[in-house]
Amino acid sequence: MNIKRGILLILIAALGLNGSELLAQAGGSAVPFLTISPDARASGRGETGTGIADDINAVYWNPAGLGYFDYKPQQSEYDEPEYEPFSQVALAFSPWLPQFHADLYYSNGTYGRFIEKLNGTLAFNFVLMNLGEFTYTDIKGNPQGTFNSTEFALGLSYGMIIAEDLAAGATIRYIQSNLTATSTSQGDAGRGISMGLDLALLWKPTHLGPLEDRLSLGFNLQNIGPKMTYVHESDPLPTTLRLGGGFKIVEDEYNDLTLAVDFAKMLVYRDGTNADPVPVSFVTAWQNPGAEWAFGLEYWYNKLIALRGGYFWEPAAVGGREYWNFGAGVKYNIFNLDFSYINTIEESHPLANTMRFSMLIDLP
Repeated sequence: MNIKRGILLILIAALGLNGSELLAQAGGSAVPFLTISPDARASGRGETGTGIADDINAVYWNPAGLGYFDYKPQQSEYDEPEYEPFSQVALAFSPWLPQFHADLYYSNGTYGRFIEKLNGTLAFNFVLMNLGEFTYTDIKGNPQGTFNSTEFALGLSYGMIIAEDLAAGATIRYIQSNLTATSTSQGDAGRGISMGLDLALLWKPTHLGPLEDRLSLGFNLQNIGPKMTYVHESDPLPTTLRLGGGFKIVEDEYNDLTLAVDFAKMLVYRDGTNADPVPVSFVTAWQNPGAEWAFGLEYWYNKLIALRGGYFWEPAAVGGREYWNFGAGVKYNIFNLDFSYINTIEESHPLANTMRFSMLIDLP
């Protein structure tokens, strides 16, 4: 399975780990593409969104956010406003590490709609990570052809209000990893299949005096599920605990300024080559040092133009990523276009100068 290990190293490099950590982290979890944030808006805020989750990309950051989407006002020729069910599409595409010339790319598509009979919002999500083209060889190193390595996930999310100021949500997803070509001797030795579950809460207090309608706090336990098995070896899913908060510093007729903070801890624990299964790893993983921290600001003028900035940091023990994020957005009619840029502290970092674009479309 040397080819599979090599591909996994490439993907982990794409996520930004330093070379010295690559081999150690490669066996940490399978399908690390599930940890890539899907939208340029949250990326521009420093990779924050767990405590905000106010658009359809909540399916990644916090599916409980879907519970706050119900009806939206529409323009009307009459005095009384008209309302239609919330309906939104999110699209994202990003060439990954173009400096490697490896044809890596990440794509994400999500559609969600408020369903009155379900008293909540339902969303469908598709994520694809293309890891490029590889040459397949026999045991003597002779070329036997080429193959494309891909990983993808299909998800179904649902969120609803469960109390006056509290929403709950969940996502269930099918995950498939195709890391090597199918061979007659090993069958689908490079294919792994698993299922993942996210469980989330989002609290927006309505009776906290000056904090009313300004504060939001989120919880999301991501990628709970069985290990991904590739015939001869298996690795756990990247089960992650996410906690986040959002606070509106300024909110008036023309200006909105929001502060966001996220904390993320991967709940995967390995003792040598063996990894603890869930839910045991929920406890044992706290023996691992460090976690991710992200901070960001988002400013909207007249709800039409946005400027964003943020900072992402994690200790060297879990990858050593550290960078500043910058972003901008514009809303035109039913379209929301967002852009983000990563400025790494380390100039030679694989994520240096990464640019991302994403789009939100409000459907009638």
